[in-house]
Amino acid sequence: MPQHATLTESCPAPPPGSRGIDEILAEARTRLRRLDPEQAHLACRGGAIMVDIRPAAQRAAHGTVPGALVIERNVLEWRLDPRCPARLPEAVDYDLPVLVICQEGYTSSLAAAALQDIGLHRATDVVGGFVAWRIAGLPALGPTSTHRTPSFAPPVTAGRTPH
Repeated sequence: MPQHATLTESCPAPPPGSRGIDEILAEARTRLRRLDPEQAHLACRGGAIMVDIRPAAQRAAHGTVPGALVIERNVLEWRLDPRCPARLPEAVDYDLPVLVICQEGYTSSLAAAALQDIGLHRATDVVGGFVAWRIAGLPALGPTSTHRTPSFAPPVTAGRTPH
């Protein structure tokens, strides 16, 4: 779960009919048959499409799943809705098995539920996200460095004190 700041002040009264994010997340997960990383890996080997919804900076900093389709969260529904003109070629029908992965497995649950809302009834997510994928020792690439390595070697005498 993303770390929440400790509230030192009281929370304002929520508007009538609103739901907190914890309630929304719990409801989304009741509709999903979430897969652990090993199950997700097997599902991909069996033809499911892994969709990485993390932003580019997060993928660069932590790595990626080889073969995953990268669709950032802000355009996910448009790219996978079979009826949308902005869809990707992979979005061929509503029976598409889609496994959504994010960094820790929270945003992916909300995203998978949103895909179910547009009719992709087999959409689900990976429990624990990319962090759990890495811990499980499953195939991963990166991370890619965001810093350039100097193209010159330091002098051999660097750090030595002169005699």
